[in-house]
Amino acid sequence: MDPESRKVITADDAVCVLIDVQTSLADVMPTRNQTVAAGRLLLRVADRIGVPVIVTRQNPARLGDTVPELLEVVGPHVPVDKMTFNCLAESAFEVRLEATDRRTVVIAGMETHICVLQTALALLRAGYSVHVVADASCSRRETDRMVALDRLRGAGAIVTTAEQVVYEAVGAAGTPAFRDVLRFVKERDGA
Repeated sequence: MDPESRKVITADDAVCVLIDVQTSLADVMPTRNQTVAAGRLLLRVADRIGVPVIVTRQNPARLGDTVPELLEVVGPHVPVDKMTFNCLAESAFEVRLEATDRRTVVIAGMETHICVLQTALALLRAGYSVHVVADASCSRRETDRMVALDRLRGAGAIVTTAEQVVYEAVGAAGTPAFRDVLRFVKERDGA
């Protein structure tokens, strides 16, 4: 697949990476609920359309497990535990990512200016197409988040939203997957 076509998210080439959305970290995020709701939407649709998901946890002994709202959706899995900020520097992550045989990486997580940023930059250097989901990524301070998103755009990442990702990956209306996406979006929005 050529690099230009990887700027579009397709279910058969995408992998979703959920970075460090852990209890202790989430508890100090001012946009925790919005970020988790957007991440939940991504994971529900990924499951529905067959997009693999890799979950990471930064120092879980200190920061805890992935938040319950996302554990419920991701189901049984083996998270990649790490101490590095850049997920790609963790060999278990690299092995898991390469095993998907996919080149489009959709990233969500905490914190945007640390682990999300460093992972996205490393993936770009490694030749992946990287989509950072802005509403499913957060930092303690909005300035840090916004500067990181600007830096990522400048480096070649595509900054997007959860709803853009899921509709792009589904691709067409009138399908059972599309009907599920509508339901998931309505549930996220409280409708």
